Amino acid sequence: MQNLPRIVIAGVSSGTGKTTVTAGVLCALKKRNFSLASFKIGPDYIDPSYHELLSGAKCNNLDSWLIGEKEVSNLFYQTAKDVDISVIEGVMGLYDGGREGVSSTAEIAKLIDAPVILVINCKSIGASAAAIATGFRDYDKDMKFAGVILNKLGSKSHENMIREAMKKANIKVFGAIKRDENLHLPERHLGLLPAEENEQKDELVKYFSEIEKQLNIDEIIAVSKNVDPVKNISFISRKSEQKNVKIAVAKDEAFSFYYEDSLSVLEEMGAEIIDFSPLYDEKLPPCDGLILGGGFPEMFAEKLEKNISMRDSIKNAAQNGLPIYAECGGYMYLMKSIADLSGKCFNMAGVIDKQAKMQYKLQTVGYVTATQIRDTIFGKKDVKFRGHEFHFSVADEEENLSAFTMEKMRTGKKYLAGYAKKNILGSYLHLHFRGEKEAAENFINSCLNYKNKKGELWEK
Repeated sequence: MQNLPRIVIAGVSSGTGKTTVTAGVLCALKKRNFSLASFKIGPDYIDPSYHELLSGAKCNNLDSWLIGEKEVSNLFYQTAKDVDISVIEGVMGLYDGGREGVSSTAEIAKLIDAPVILVINCKSIGASAAAIATGFRDYDKDMKFAGVILNKLGSKSHENMIREAMKKANIKVFGAIKRDENLHLPERHLGLLPAEENEQKDELVKYFSEIEKQLNIDEIIAVSKNVDPVKNISFISRKSEQKNVKIAVAKDEAFSFYYEDSLSVLEEMGAEIIDFSPLYDEKLPPCDGLILGGGFPEMFAEKLEKNISMRDSIKNAAQNGLPIYAECGGYMYLMKSIADLSGKCFNMAGVIDKQAKMQYKLQTVGYVTATQIRDTIFGKKDVKFRGHEFHFSVADEEENLSAFTMEKMRTGKKYLAGYAKKNILGSYLHLHFRGEKEAAENFINSCLNYKNKKGELWEK
């Protein structure tokens, strides 16, 4: 049996301050020299970048839709067993997730048997905060509700009013944070500005460190340790000793949306991951496969357009049969151009004869099931994948070249999506290879075929 201290920071809804509070807790624990692991529940890419900035450790996503309950538990325990405390940030509201609460904060908290602290935005409310907390506590008795953190308080009297109401409701208060209108995390259309792009890193660290003064860190530590021990699971190293293929992965300010554990799956299967930058590098590194992840190519479209040698390098590699997988922003970059909101067009790699057009309105968000329409570098026709979509741009879909039939988890709506032809696969779909190991294995095999020049699929 092994004791794994852990705490979940949840919220009443999106925008309550979960990321700010989680960042403050991580800063405080790091200052006290705890070794840390951090996690983000759900399919988020941006919040984990702030975790990593403040904790100094990679942040993993816990998502039961994308990787399944068993893999969520294994990933958590495998990471948590090597640190002093694990801090898990929730998603949306405590009970919000996919259909029937799939991958909600509450579901994951119960899955890893972790206590939950609820962050409440107290702006414009008083004793009603205690009624909210009571409802969240009593909604699911199987969840370990530890207490609350009061956020965005206006004054000391405001805090005292709510503390008194919480006391009457027998709800513990772990912190009370005053409103600070002078600082907020900058945002753009997909959420927070990624930490990689935030130029005020030193100021952010200083601000989040100040949160410690408004939290009862000692009590948070005590609650994190007051958990049931878990069975000491023996984990065998899954990483391959022999690197059979080299996979180039686009990583810079324009392409930063990756699940760290998803890339680890490729390494376990014998891939050497080589990072490169479509923004700054002149050409692709020597490789047997290419992954272009999501991000914000539309924000860096002019700079991407000017890097002609890189665009030509990728297009030539595609024409020569290099297996290429592209998600969302990477999918947009593979197209012939991106049109911004004013209609101005920027030339991209030109591998896919489509144009991505930015829209003012969010086009889609949520979990989906993707069924392959044809054989691809990920496997045979009709194989199904679980994924997530979240994008503001649109691209015309052609049935004779579409990769998937998508089905929304919540509504059941079906539609064509993506592009698949020979060695190219791209779409707005985000996958996690921990949950789609067969796709990962097929992609590795496609890279091996390319390397060995044996793949009939890649013959011109």
